[in-house]
Amino acid sequence: MKKQNAGDGPVIIKKYANRRLYNTETSSYITLEHLAAMTREGRDFKVVDAKSEEDITHNILTQIIMEEESRGQTMLPVNFLRQLIAMYGDSMQQMVPGYLEASMDSFRRNQEQFKSAVEGAFANSPFADLAKRNMAMFEAATQAFKPGAKPGDAPVPAASKDDEIAALKAELSRLHEKIEKLGD
Repeated sequence: MKKQNAGDGPVIIKKYANRRLYNTETSSYITLEHLAAMTREGRDFKVVDAKSEEDITHNILTQIIMEEESRGQTMLPVNFLRQLIAMYGDSMQQMVPGYLEASMDSFRRNQEQFKSAVEGAFANSPFADLAKRNMAMFEAATQAFKPGAKPGDAPVPAASKDDEIAALKAELSRLHEKIEKLGD
């Protein structure tokens, strides 16, 4: 199989029996983390079983989600997962993929409107700075769902956890002072 150029369609990834993944575009072995990064960058890929040529992209993407969820920063609420599992075998099962895809597309389209609305709701209030920080974290969390996005495109806060904690403590102290002034 010949190498593909970046614009020639999906990158073909071969999965071998030893569970190794081979990127035919770069002629190198890669990991699930590489595939997750490609997804975040908007790169289209197809994973095929090296022996049978069967398309196993769905299984690999599900495996990436499971690994991301197991790292402690879960995005899928337990109740959602229970409802999703309950839909298997249901008469509506065939409609669920289309509904979820349309919902995610709608979420991506409306993300900027949502951001503006939340920022506007807190404008000129003591919580404005806190809302901006929360929106930055929200944007970082949703970066994976932006087609064509590259790591670093979103305004991800560069501060460490200690810096964030210090900033939150300072904000809390400032708000406490304002409350005390209002009480006088």
